[in-house]
Amino acid sequence: MSMQAEELVMTGASKDIVLNAWKTFSSRDADRIAALFTEDAEWIAPKGNATAVALDHTDHMVGPQQIARFIAHEMHRMFANVDIAFRGIYADGDVVIVEERMRAALPGGAPYENDYCFVFTVAGDRIREVREYMDTRKGWRMVFGEGA
Repeated sequence: MSMQAEELVMTGASKDIVLNAWKTFSSRDADRIAALFTEDAEWIAPKGNATAVALDHTDHMVGPQQIARFIAHEMHRMFANVDIAFRGIYADGDVVIVEERMRAALPGGAPYENDYCFVFTVAGDRIREVREYMDTRKGWRMVFGEGA
């Protein structure tokens, strides 16, 4: 197989791994979610983002159990009726980029809507790293109010 053909196979596999992860995230099954990540996995979000501050949670999760616990349980203390719409999924080798819009209800019922970009790095058949980007100011205003 040529290098170009190998990269196409890896790109397709990486994209499938990330798409499967999003389906598994919605299961809210922490064990299944943890199994998606390498033992040294990291999830890195912007420092001081509203979700981390409101939940008194780190913006840099390390290890599959911490990441899975957040996805399966902790984020749902903040967001109810989560609806995710994908805008684009792009893969190149072991890197997969996901653009999405998340809509949800905040505690008390106020609406939340923000655009996100996630950069996944895949190692073998699991996720090694996620770098998360979003409009932090917009998120802050929705979570803490216009004057915050």
